[in-house]
Amino acid sequence: MGGLREVTAPFVVPGPSGVTVRTRLKGLTGEDEKVLCLVGDHLGTLASRDLKARCAAGPDHDNKQWAERKRVLTGESSSRWAGSITKATHDQWALARRGLLAHVHSLQAGVRTIRHRLSLPVGEKGTKRAPGGYRSRKEWHAKSRRMHVLEDRLEAAQADWQAGGVRVVRGGRQLLNTRHHLEGPGLTETQWRKRWRAGRRFLDADGESGKRYGNETLRVTPDGEVSLKLPAPLAHLANAPHGRYFLTGRVSFAYRGEQWADRVTANRAVAYRIHEDVQRGRWYLTASWTLPPVRTIPLDAARARGVVGVDTNADHLAAWRLDRHGNPVGAPHRFAYDLTGTADHRDAQVRHALTRLLHWVQRHNLAIAVEDLDFTAETTREKHGRRKRFRKLLSGMPTSRLRARLVSMAAELGIPVIAVDPAYTSRWGAQHWQKPLTSTSRKATRHDAAAVAIARRALGHPIRRRTAPPRIHQSDGCGHRTVQAGPGAPGREGNRPRIPGPRTRSVPPGRGPNAVDQNAQHRSERSAEHESWQQDSLPLSPQER
Repeated sequence: MGGLREVTAPFVVPGPSGVTVRTRLKGLTGEDEKVLCLVGDHLGTLASRDLKARCAAGPDHDNKQWAERKRVLTGESSSRWAGSITKATHDQWALARRGLLAHVHSLQAGVRTIRHRLSLPVGEKGTKRAPGGYRSRKEWHAKSRRMHVLEDRLEAAQADWQAGGVRVVRGGRQLLNTRHHLEGPGLTETQWRKRWRAGRRFLDADGESGKRYGNETLRVTPDGEVSLKLPAPLAHLANAPHGRYFLTGRVSFAYRGEQWADRVTANRAVAYRIHEDVQRGRWYLTASWTLPPVRTIPLDAARARGVVGVDTNADHLAAWRLDRHGNPVGAPHRFAYDLTGTADHRDAQVRHALTRLLHWVQRHNLAIAVEDLDFTAETTREKHGRRKRFRKLLSGMPTSRLRARLVSMAAELGIPVIAVDPAYTSRWGAQHWQKPLTSTSRKATRHDAAAVAIARRALGHPIRRRTAPPRIHQSDGCGHRTVQAGPGAPGREGNRPRIPGPRTRSVPPGRGPNAVDQNAQHRSERSAEHESWQQDSLPLSPQER
């Protein structure tokens, strides 16, 4: 057991910090779409120019440079549009910076793994904690060449990191690469150009508390009227005073509409974003706002009534309910989903599975225990080698999206979520719980046993089951006596409580003052070492008689 890593303590996951809702802009006229395209293209050009200036500044950027960039943009748009553009630029630069650091760590792990395997003899077997040598000289030679390629990439990435450079593309790198392979998705150059222009538009406006309806730039009234402040070069397109343009259609939010209405009525900050879906020919409006930090409930209160352990798998969620003592209750549940098809279909499948899980948990007023999973380092090519199916299996598991959606959806229903360390849950769950939970009418899988292990770790119990006493020492008729009492349960090792009521002349076994003392009870099967022993007199022979 000395080689096992230390398991971190479980904790209650804090709720989401913000809310985002989306609705469709219906009833737009041709003039409305023209104005939106002109404003988005103009602000997108300014955003591209500002991103170039921010990337050139690198880590040496300071507040004075930020103010100067905003001052330059204000003259070509407005003060609030300039603030939204510079903030989005900083967020994009910081995201690219974090992505570069993750790329450096991935390259370092790959080079380290290959170097270790190349140092071993060909064909040497590995262990559970370290891979062995390569299978053949051909594979060894190919991996040695790949190590030099990764070392060159690592050197270039480290140089970019030290210099503060990042590589970002407004509109998306994937869409940029599609330009060179139009035959794959079946696009023409004109169709790709429309998507490229739509992806590079900028129509994001940050909210501001105290201003009318929470946003002075992109304003949505409680009755759904949408208007935007036009940049200075496009002020001649306004159809209302003060350089504003009102869209023809009205909007309404089907989800969280009451929360949004409360915020705009109270003039609290709401950020908006308008974007076009070129494939469907539709325009959408996205509203977002921050939530005040809510103090999470204590861990002991979250697991007071028991928890539901949830094991995440490639095609389903395995769940089992446990009481507060760590005992499985009822039968296991399985919530399946299909992760094939488009991204929208996969997202809908995950939401449907989580909805069914949360409704079941809410009926029993319990908490949810999940693993704090991160498969970023597990999907690397060098870690699993030829096991392409296993790498694809790990890559297809929606851990980050499922975790984010579970936390946000559970917060709406008031269900606490407990995150536990994922170390050894599947292995120890199968070792200690899969066989005992299997019966003639129920076959427990490895995933069901892992769900039990996750829940027990969230409750603070060890995963290993309590060992049953020998069969001859089981006082309840050779039954299964592994039910655990809580650590603070009074008298758990003492006498059984006396049943209140009128005293009678006959006291059944196990109900008197000496219920635990087997020798104080007049039973024929009490232990022999407490019996008084006396040798009987020998029988007399006929001669002695």
